[in-house]
Amino acid sequence: MDVNLIFKIAGVGILVAVLNILLDKSGRSEQALMVTLGGLIVVLLVIVREISGLFGVIKSLFGF
Repeated sequence: MDVNLIFKIAGVGILVAVLNILLDKSGRSEQALMVTLGGLIVVLLVIVREISGLFGVIKSLFGF
């Protein structure tokens, strides 16, 4: 596992948290929710891509 993956996920989390706080304090809670959902989707896409690569390695390892 690469450490850069952890840094990417942490960076997205920090960015989403800051934007969420700023939007929530300015009274735009709907946009804060959309930013949070967008960040969650981005992180899930990164994780799914990594899992897909893992399955590709396992598939080639066992010759399926």
